Amino acid sequence: MNKLTIRDIDVGSKRVLVRADFNVPLDEETGAITDDSRIQATLPTIKYLIDRRARVILCSHLGRPKGKVVEKLRLAVVAQRLSQILGQSVEVAADCIGSDVEKAIEKLRVGDVLLLENIRFHPEEEANDASFAQALARLADIYVNDAFGASH
Repeated sequence: MNKLTIRDIDVGSKRVLVRADFNVPLDEETGAITDDSRIQATLPTIKYLIDRRARVILCSHLGRPKGKVVEKLRLAVVAQRLSQILGQSVEVAADCIGSDVEKAIEKLRVGDVLLLENIRFHPEEEANDASFAQALARLADIYVNDAFGASH
């Protein structure tokens, strides 16, 4: 089975949605990331896309919010760590689908990085809902699965 990789595609100026695994452990009291190895594992993909002038859209889950918004499972802490590592701003969208997200993506310039809010705040994500998948797919020109461990 032959699958294309990002090295097989011209990603320049394209909106690239990367499914990452940012399900990192958090300190119960402070909410700080205690191990960023999953973030570090995605860096080669993110840097490759930035270097090739893609508009990078990241999506991930964090924890098990069971389809509800759980404040302590928001991805702002991940965006902050990514910003530190990359040396550039990583914005967090207020949600992972919808018109506000689409507007945020329209504003992306080449090399920009946007992290969508925790996809598991939507019960449709774990239910493998086709309309939810289509709403995510509409956000980008190219999809990259960089979270094989979360693909189940």
